[in-house]
Amino acid sequence: MTTSTVWKAIPILKNCLLPSRRPNHPFPKLIPAALRQFRKMATARAAAPVLSQRLKLACIQLASGADKAANLAHARAKVLEAAASGARLIVLPECFNSPYGCDYFPSYAEALLPSPPTAAQSPSFHALAAMARDAGAYLVGGSIPELVEGPGGAKEYYNTSLTFNPAGELIATHRKVHLFDIDIPGKIKFRESDVLSPGNKVTIVDLPPYGKIGIAICYDIRFPELGLVAARKGAFALIYPGAFNTTTGPLHWRLQGQARAMDNQIYVALCSPARDINASYHAWGHSLIADPMAAVLVEAEEGETIVTAELDGTVIEETRRNIPLGTQRRFDVYPDVSEGAVKLEEP
Repeated sequence: MTTSTVWKAIPILKNCLLPSRRPNHPFPKLIPAALRQFRKMATARAAAPVLSQRLKLACIQLASGADKAANLAHARAKVLEAAASGARLIVLPECFNSPYGCDYFPSYAEALLPSPPTAAQSPSFHALAAMARDAGAYLVGGSIPELVEGPGGAKEYYNTSLTFNPAGELIATHRKVHLFDIDIPGKIKFRESDVLSPGNKVTIVDLPPYGKIGIAICYDIRFPELGLVAARKGAFALIYPGAFNTTTGPLHWRLQGQARAMDNQIYVALCSPARDINASYHAWGHSLIADPMAAVLVEAEEGETIVTAELDGTVIEETRRNIPLGTQRRFDVYPDVSEGAVKLEEP
């Protein structure tokens, strides 16, 4: 609720809640209506922008190995294949240019700053730019390990997603905000924070002429605030390149995708690497796209494939009309996480 909303509501409540100062005045009978008006002022806001025209989305469940150049070439072939099928928003998986794991991040990391980097500094950056340009599509380039060298040779590493427009221009960068630190006894222990540093912002990017999307990476999906902020700021889809494993994947991968779609009444795409049983980390696979009613439109198995779906803004509008969460929220009871100190830029 904004400050102006509070000031507008004060006279209503003052008159209605202090009737004793005005004997025989009908205002006491109006208290319920005044409260309803106050709640409406506190909760109603302009309808969030939705998808302005239909859009075909593709998630590439890519098989990657130890050879970065081969991974980039393979990703290019699959991006062009997806574009040939009509996809205009294409997503690659987390760590698509390398094996996934703390042991690999430093050796595969590339310097992205200052931007644009040279081809020698970041072959992945230039490969992704060329893929987007040649495909004529928006490309969410999964993620790659990023290197930042500080004073005195200090090094920091990030898990970073780059998004390019159809002209091959970088339009968004998202560093994984929540690092994957878990310990499930007897099953899996993993600590990204042993090597990686976290990002520090919510990433929302405009894709003319369609609308906005929110972008986050893998473990970020377990923290609904990122999605809530993006949706309340007008995103029509949440895009999560991710690499859940064969322990957490069957438990929560599909569930998390559906939950974020249900929470926000928008489309959600989860894009995983293909599973490689010979790798040290076994990705779950099962890339999927869920609609605003949380129905899974398409879901892969564990092997390499491309899954696609047509996104339709009228489905978002119908969902929000039938179940009007946007006008039923009670920001007089709890805060709106999309307001206040939301960081939309890296410090």
